[in-house]
Amino acid sequence: MSNLLKKRKLDKDVQENLYFDSYTDVTIHEEMIADHVRTNTYRTGILRNSASIDGKVVLDVGAGTGVLSMFCVQAGARKVYAVEACSIADQAVKIVKANKMEDKIEIIKGTLETIDLPEKVDVIVSEWMGYALLHESMLNSVLYARDKWLKPGGLILPSKAELYISPINDLVVEDRLSFWSTVKGQYGVDMSCMSEFAKTCIMNNDITVNLVTVEDVLSHPSKFSELDLYSITPEQLKSVRGPFKCECFGSSAVNALCVWFTVTFPSEDKPLVLSTSPFKPETHWKQAVLYLDEPVDVMQDTKVCGEINMFPSEESSRHICIHVDYTIGEHKKHSKTFSIPDGYSDAQK
Repeated sequence: MSNLLKKRKLDKDVQENLYFDSYTDVTIHEEMIADHVRTNTYRTGILRNSASIDGKVVLDVGAGTGVLSMFCVQAGARKVYAVEACSIADQAVKIVKANKMEDKIEIIKGTLETIDLPEKVDVIVSEWMGYALLHESMLNSVLYARDKWLKPGGLILPSKAELYISPINDLVVEDRLSFWSTVKGQYGVDMSCMSEFAKTCIMNNDITVNLVTVEDVLSHPSKFSELDLYSITPEQLKSVRGPFKCECFGSSAVNALCVWFTVTFPSEDKPLVLSTSPFKPETHWKQAVLYLDEPVDVMQDTKVCGEINMFPSEESSRHICIHVDYTIGEHKKHSKTFSIPDGYSDAQK
């Protein structure tokens, strides 16, 4: 084996350890529980499916503090197997006991792929989504659980995910780029030559996780992919792609593309949707912003179209890359590949 391959294998092991270690700190769990949109939608989605959960066996994939497992007990679950790989599982045991649910919830410390269950399950619940849906997500583990442990006709919560894209005009970036032209007026020193350097630093190949305001969005969203958790395969997750087509609302300048997702909980009445759209209340996932190399002026009905492909990084299967081929109006087609910088998740703590 070459040194390069040895390094890649070592890096993969290190990346896995870093991923699980990132969930040992209280901050990330505080952020997730405090995200009312996320947590309340999961609770509502689980309780609305109580007819399918009452008296049944549930598997919670990546249980964390065990909050989803406890929602399942509130919905009438007979037994919940809460699988969690990192040391937060020790805190989950305490939380379950504090809520007097230890007779129904069993915390299993280990990775989903290595643990064993005494029985098949009727329901799988998991909050597996990462930034841009697939960054550091546990979806592969959910699919493994589905194929190994879910009974035929069983329930998966949530059951569907959808990905959307829109062109945006990020005014903060415009201000940052024009800042260097204002320095002379303030201090008598011309630093306008910094603008080009600033552009290469800001409008780079990073997937930037930021809040996008409704005012920044320049078109209706275009859905480019839909993931059915009952049928999608791990092989298909190696390339989640689709075309998109947007028409701009009015005159502006496109300096980025914005990606977000929704997940859906089935219901006998109306399906319940957890949305990370800039048109909806804020979540801790925010939105994924992909900066173009150059801003492009648009008018009303200017078409922004192309194809987007999301795939795992070669360096780490948990890290997502996004490749976009796009055309704006009459301009020629451009292509750009983006990734989330190493250590991004840790930097958010």
